[in-house]
Amino acid sequence: MSGAYQGKLDAAGNVNPQILSEEAEDSRGEMARMSSFVGAIAVADLVKTTLGPKGMDKILKSADPNEQKITVTNDGATILKSLYVDNPAAKILIDISKTQDDEVGDGTTTVAVFAGELLREAEQLILQKIHPQIIIQGWRLAVAEARKTLLSLAWDNNADDEAFRKDLENVVGTTLSSKLLVQEKEHFIALAVDSVLRLKGSDDLKLIQVIKKAGGNLKDSFLADGFVLEKKISNGSVRLMQNPNIMVANTSMDYDKIKIFGSKVKVDSIEKVAEIEAAEREKMRRKVDKILSYGPNVFINRQLIYDYPESLMVEKGVMVIEHADFDGVERLSAVLGAEILSTFDNPDSSKLGSCGTIEEIIIGEDKAISFKNCQEGRASTIVLRGASSHLLDEAERSLHDALCVLIQTIKNKRVIFGGGHSEMAMSNATDALAKTIPGKKSLAIEAFGRALRKLPTIIADNGGFDSSELVSELRAAVNNGSKTAGIDMNKGVLGDMRELGIKECLRVKEQALLSASEAAEMILRVDEIVTCAPRKREGY
Repeated sequence: MSGAYQGKLDAAGNVNPQILSEEAEDSRGEMARMSSFVGAIAVADLVKTTLGPKGMDKILKSADPNEQKITVTNDGATILKSLYVDNPAAKILIDISKTQDDEVGDGTTTVAVFAGELLREAEQLILQKIHPQIIIQGWRLAVAEARKTLLSLAWDNNADDEAFRKDLENVVGTTLSSKLLVQEKEHFIALAVDSVLRLKGSDDLKLIQVIKKAGGNLKDSFLADGFVLEKKISNGSVRLMQNPNIMVANTSMDYDKIKIFGSKVKVDSIEKVAEIEAAEREKMRRKVDKILSYGPNVFINRQLIYDYPESLMVEKGVMVIEHADFDGVERLSAVLGAEILSTFDNPDSSKLGSCGTIEEIIIGEDKAISFKNCQEGRASTIVLRGASSHLLDEAERSLHDALCVLIQTIKNKRVIFGGGHSEMAMSNATDALAKTIPGKKSLAIEAFGRALRKLPTIIADNGGFDSSELVSELRAAVNNGSKTAGIDMNKGVLGDMRELGIKECLRVKEQALLSASEAAEMILRVDEIVTCAPRKREGY
């Protein structure tokens, strides 16, 4: 064989040309497809036990021996984004879970588990020599039918304020049922609904600040009366002020720093240094005079304030609050109705904020500042109390999911019954569709229905109940026309979801259906995995 024509011998003794680098790997056909299925199903199985009201928690521990932090959670997005995986299909599933979390805030475990179950069904179909493109065509028909069924199950009580608030409370209660906060569910339902309704239709979750303070128990958590800023009032300032004019600023107040970068100043005596310092002090005094010309009673700055400008303001009776972080300044601007000022040359066109009372309060053992009776009450503060930092972190994640679901429900306004009712209705609809479709596509549609039925099956299994019995009863009830049947996870029997108040946001369920099917379809299309060789450094 010529040295110019290198290659590899296959099993039949034929020469295959060597195209890729020696360190590159190439998996094709069944091997590539099975590798993708195994990786995605493994990720789905990892989070499967966290699904539903009786789901279990996971402990996430860093592989770095120098990092002692651990996380205890059953939140699918938190678990998946903490994983380091090499399998490309597993990465796709993790990415689709992150997208679900970013879009609607909940349903991250559902989307991963459902995609895994779809691929498990696809694996069986491929073993029956059904081509992936045929499976995908069947799935697309099934998704369209399932989505149509899902939309038909939803209703909207937006015209009735009292009924809509009850829907919101039921939706957030269902979300919290699978979270740590289920112990104090009623208490946190009221906190979440009240804080989201204060947004008055806005979907900016940054306006709801969550403060975590170790100590007490979860029942001690509260929605602050007004807005709370985790900062201290400067020394010498008054600690209580009524009906103040508040200036919110983002400006440098460190007078001894020359702001021309890279500049050098040469002096031949200490007196000249004193003159430079005096000039800087005079420059800062003029800036403070400009600020005071606006007539503020309270000055809140994002950046540091040095002693000299602080003392000038305190002498004039101005309450000074420094180093409010950027999120804090943004929230204050929203809640006080104030502009964030950086220059101070137009007192007439600039807007100061106002509120009823500013006072220093104590939460746990730390001081904070409370703003009450604010001009625009959209922003709010939820103070979480708990026994440990791990408990507080998980409580914050649970509350964040609940707030996201509430915002989506207010935007979308449509809700459906939970307890596996919607999954079973979609499954029955796809089974009925499969009977009308000729050819192998009907097998793919039936497989899609089986994957949908796996979701209530897994939820029942996680509660320690007889899933076969419950799911078959639920299937029969929905098939016989029941509009409210679902699994009561407290008793392990079928229950009326309307009486139990188990409702879910339509948007979350719809997004999970579409995201999981798209992710599974993408993985199913793979017929080759090319692992590129690492780039070598020159000289090695």
